[in-house]
Amino acid sequence: MIRYAHSMPYLLAPNDPSGAFPDVSCALREPDGLLAIGGDLSITRLLNAYRNGIFPWYGGGEPILWWSPDPRTVLVPRQLHISRSLRKALRRGEFRVTMDRDFPAVINACAQPRESGSGTWLVPEMVAAYRALHIRGNAHSVEVWHAGELVGGLYGVAIGGVFFGESMFTRRPNASKVALVHLCQRLTDWGFGLIDCQVLTEHLIRMGAIQITRADFIERLAALCEQPGRPGRWDDGSLALPAPSAPAAVALASVSTTAPTKVPTMQADDDAA
Repeated sequence: MIRYAHSMPYLLAPNDPSGAFPDVSCALREPDGLLAIGGDLSITRLLNAYRNGIFPWYGGGEPILWWSPDPRTVLVPRQLHISRSLRKALRRGEFRVTMDRDFPAVINACAQPRESGSGTWLVPEMVAAYRALHIRGNAHSVEVWHAGELVGGLYGVAIGGVFFGESMFTRRPNASKVALVHLCQRLTDWGFGLIDCQVLTEHLIRMGAIQITRADFIERLAALCEQPGRPGRWDDGSLALPAPSAPAAVALASVSTTAPTKVPTMQADDDAA
């Protein structure tokens, strides 16, 4: 690991997956949270990054960029506000939900370019890396079905009692939000204490997210990541119907840089509050 310059991010060696990241306090203020460049997307490197409050995000043709923004947006699974329109959608019972039933389909859908024309941050090597994490039992998906068709979902990484949200997609109004409701029902049951939403959006504010300092976030990770968690596959064989009064939570938001926009999860299907 080499420090490139005082005002520049660190340069990570590409062939040392177990190499330590720099302290997150060294992250740049502009662009907010850029900490390091390079390295690799091995399972060892990725798990080390998440445990230390760091995540990868970069566009096609760019080196791997590692981020740790300050402040950090988080949400406690049991504290999400469910809007009136979402409650109505849940009561209609038109969706069914599974977990880890089709991770490849979910991440491939998340990798598709958005209608806004903002491109995709999920380049092929990122997709392959998260699929490897899924096979290992660290990355998980939530699938939402309507009339037997996959219409929405999300995925993220779980370590101990923390779920690090990454991305979501929707092909039908409310589908991705239903995925979040189901996710938080399960996370609450399993004793998870935190969902990392990364950065703030208006959607996250309305749904109960808060911002904490990066130092506070790192302190919480140190305790929560040591909890037993829920390793392995999360597919219990059921086809669930989420309850409208259950807790819910949100996953990942975006970072603003020159790279392709990492679409905030709750912008996937913007319904009335």
